[in-house]
Amino acid sequence: MNMDSLGNALNQGVTYYLGTVLPLILLLIGMIFAVLQDSYIGKRHKIILYHIVVLSILLIFQNNISIVPVSEERMIVFRTANSILGYSVRPVFLILFMGIVEPERKYLPEWILSVLNAIIYMTAFFSPLTFYFNEDGAWIPGPLRNLCLFVSAFLLGELTYLTARKHRIIRRREMLIPAFCIAMIIAAIILDYNTGQSIQIVSYLTIAVIVSSLFYYIWLHLQFVREHEEDLKARQRIQIMISQIQPHFLFNSLSVAQALCDRDPHAAKRILGKLGLYLRQNIDSLESAELIPVQKELQHTRIYAEIEMERFESISIEYDTTDTDFLIPPLTIQPMVENAIRHGVRGMENGQVIVKTVKKESYHEIVVEDNGTGFDVNRLAKAEGTHIGIRNVRERIEKLCNGSMMIESRLGEGTRVVIHIPRGNKNPDNPNEE
Repeated sequence: MNMDSLGNALNQGVTYYLGTVLPLILLLIGMIFAVLQDSYIGKRHKIILYHIVVLSILLIFQNNISIVPVSEERMIVFRTANSILGYSVRPVFLILFMGIVEPERKYLPEWILSVLNAIIYMTAFFSPLTFYFNEDGAWIPGPLRNLCLFVSAFLLGELTYLTARKHRIIRRREMLIPAFCIAMIIAAIILDYNTGQSIQIVSYLTIAVIVSSLFYYIWLHLQFVREHEEDLKARQRIQIMISQIQPHFLFNSLSVAQALCDRDPHAAKRILGKLGLYLRQNIDSLESAELIPVQKELQHTRIYAEIEMERFESISIEYDTTDTDFLIPPLTIQPMVENAIRHGVRGMENGQVIVKTVKKESYHEIVVEDNGTGFDVNRLAKAEGTHIGIRNVRERIEKLCNGSMMIESRLGEGTRVVIHIPRGNKNPDNPNEE
């Protein structure tokens, strides 16, 4: 080869690197900085993305080495190891992409399959089972040369299934991004299989994987931004609920005190004193959209119940609170006791309300029951205006602590409200609980 031909070859190589390899590496470096600065992406997803970037850079260099002609025996061993690396890494990308789509799973069977794929290709060091290089440095396929292709096809099918299943949960338009990535990977495999890699330094599959990594990152970011916006909206909604339910407690308490002013001024003074003291001590809890210790909510409920019992002497309220070391949304028990009094036992000769808290195997149970008039549960939605805050309390229990609320009521027999709070919501004043 003369100097002109050598110069032209070098210029072509430099041009190809600047036009293909360098942009891919810069893209991956840029993605690392973006992931580092992205506060929306969780730690597990960040680790997956870092692994993808490192493996992508490794695959780029593997592609470059694989086209270098060799004939010396030691270089043949090096080329064999390089080829094994390429066949071993490709299925790993698909498992990492699965981890992005569904990070909760461990994917142990898939990792075992990937390891077996790598082990079988390692036999190329001493067996022509998958491939080998002859004395002239030419790559010779073996009977299991397409093992990586079959393993990747299986994993790609699983990735497609997981992506389609995710379609039911997230927005349809967002699913176009992972669907496009899967289609791009399939197209790249077909192109590499039909054209071979000898015509280019970086394979179509490597380019597709790197571009897909960027698209998966964008997809992740869009999901977390949407979830963050939905969480903000939910918190705003909960705060509105709190502001809606607070006036009921304050208004009813003051109304009772006002009614007692003429009949029993000392009782009215005592009630207002209790109310003022409690509000000074617990105003932050009443205004909070966060969880509070159940003791505070029970204290709140007792004060309200004492105020009502001052006005209606025929009412009695009993407490059986053996479980008090967990957290609940503020204004949860008190509205249920208020409904039991106002719509159940008020006006009865022997009205009774019972408040219980019991620790179960997997949840904390709160029960508020009365022997009052009862109501038709099926018509509860229409009666929401008269039964203060039932929907309000249920929604906050579900959103803030993944709990549930059930209502049982029979006309003429009474009402029973059962609230389940999953165990794990601990009282910060008693961290040794559970």
